[in-house]
Amino acid sequence: MTVRVLLADDQALVRAGFKILVDTAADLEVVGEAADGREAIKLAEALEPDVVLMDVRMPDVDGLAATRQITATLPRTKVLILTTFEIDEYIFAALRAGASGFLGKGVEPREVQDAIRLVARGDALLSQSATRALIGRFLDGPAEVPVQSLAELTDREREALRLVAGGLSNDDIADRMRISPYTVKTHLNRAMAKLGAHDRAQLVIVAYETGLVRPGL
Repeated sequence: MTVRVLLADDQALVRAGFKILVDTAADLEVVGEAADGREAIKLAEALEPDVVLMDVRMPDVDGLAATRQITATLPRTKVLILTTFEIDEYIFAALRAGASGFLGKGVEPREVQDAIRLVARGDALLSQSATRALIGRFLDGPAEVPVQSLAELTDREREALRLVAGGLSNDDIADRMRISPYTVKTHLNRAMAKLGAHDRAQLVIVAYETGLVRPGL
């Protein structure tokens, strides 16, 4: 099954480069290109791509606003943020807006292709080091989501959520909890349904905003 991709970047040369990277993979296809956030929203609504590669800094409507609109109206479309820096002031806000992760513009071609496949299947592109850096920089304030929102989770779902927030993969969580990766995925899917999170990135945000996990712990 081909993953349909929309490119959103205000630099034509950047879009051209990513188009080549995407289209050289047999299972990936660029279906549209947008030069700003407003055009990205319009094309996303018309084309309903599986993944949007979204630059943050664009004129008129920026990538953050476009991400919020697209994820709100097209829950099956995933947004992968493109950034010059691995961590900058926009990244956490983009994840809060519904992005499924972020990708540096200087990554290797295979990493771009793998990242698109990853978010297309519902996972989040959040490495352990990147997760810790985000949390340490952006989540040192008071919790914004009521702790009561965790009340519906079972103990196992809560533990799986805590480990996800630490940046662990499903295999690592399975080893830690002494269960199968399939059971880990089941726990996380149930947690997402109960918490209204659409992917792993949203679970990380909820874990910290509720105080289930705190920076440095």
